[in-house]
Amino acid sequence: MSPVEMLVFRSAELPPLSRLVLAAAVRVVTWEERHRTRKGLKRLDAHLLRDVGLDPLAAQSEAARRFWQD
Repeated sequence: MSPVEMLVFRSAELPPLSRLVLAAAVRVVTWEERHRTRKGLKRLDAHLLRDVGLDPLAAQSEAARRFWQD
C-alpha cells in the first residue's frame, strides 16, 4: 500500500474538512504523477517501449491523454 493510499485509508478518522483537503491533495498528487509518466512515455524510443510491453501507437495514445483523464 502506497503512502498516499495509507492516508486515504485512515482519512475516515479525520474531521470532515480535513478529509476534503486530504482528498484534494491526493487528487493533485495523482494528476502530477500521470502528467510526469505520460511526459516520460513521449521520450521513450521503440526499443524501450517494447521492454515495457507497449507498441509506439499505444504509447503515443496514452501520452496524448490529459492528466485528469484516467
